[in-house]
Amino acid sequence: MQVLRGFPKRAQSACVLTIGNFDGLHRGHQALLKQLTDKASALGLPAVVLTFEPHPREYFAPESAPARLASLREKLQLLATSGVDRVHVCRFDARFAAQPASAFIDDVLIRGLAVRHLFIGDDFRFGSGRTGDLAMLKAAGQAHGFEVESMHTLVVNGERASSSAVRAALANGDLEHAARLLGRLYSIAGRVVHGDKIGRQLGFPTLNIQLKHRRPPVSGVFAVAVEGLDGRTLAGVANVGIRPTATDAGRARLEVHLLDWSGDCYGAHPRIHFLSKLREEKKFASLDELKEQIARDAERARTWFEHNPTSLLG
Repeated sequence: MQVLRGFPKRAQSACVLTIGNFDGLHRGHQALLKQLTDKASALGLPAVVLTFEPHPREYFAPESAPARLASLREKLQLLATSGVDRVHVCRFDARFAAQPASAFIDDVLIRGLAVRHLFIGDDFRFGSGRTGDLAMLKAAGQAHGFEVESMHTLVVNGERASSSAVRAALANGDLEHAARLLGRLYSIAGRVVHGDKIGRQLGFPTLNIQLKHRRPPVSGVFAVAVEGLDGRTLAGVANVGIRPTATDAGRARLEVHLLDWSGDCYGAHPRIHFLSKLREEKKFASLDELKEQIARDAERARTWFEHNPTSLLG
């Protein structure tokens, strides 16, 4: 899959296109991408995605923007597995936000990407003041020779599949619900970086996973499965939070203690699959109390894996 920053002033060939943030790539996104790739194959054209970085809500209201379900790197990996041929990552900044809807159609869709067939969600809005909508796109398509098709919301067990619904499930610790909406386990991938070694001092060394965004959609202590270290899927217990007893730094961290594996893996890029929430994060009176709780968490995670032996079989 080809990844490009922005878009050309004039396209060299036509494409089948969809536009969106695709945060988390849930089952609704997957259904849309299936339509995209099927149409692209039928027309003999590349299947192309236009997405934005940062998320528009992060640009307009960074303090109240929703937690991201996936980093840009993770989103691109998921798009690649969906059969997309090319992704244009468009920087969402003041200039782009001020662009009139008509200019977006002319400069991006017609000249920059030469869209032949466009798929969008039924609630897609664009342009300065969000004045562009489905009716405007269909009128432009009739005038310039491209088809516009809206994708209706996918319903999973009576619920709309959306990034917001996934975030709500994760915030409530309902990992099974989130997995139903995603079509897979929720996971976070990141680079193993050096930490302050407090876990090692307490007798529970941890992998410190670099988080690209300040506020992850999950918090607390979890039984997890870890891939990407030695070819096996490894059992672990993870803490996602601000570590109020150890540092209370205010910035969320992801730390994973592997139950039956140890080694130097700095620089590795494992994926952490969240299987079961064990408890909320809490502050303890001392590091000794924290150590005792970590031991209980590890034992509880072991018990969970004993009762769910297939969770590490992929």
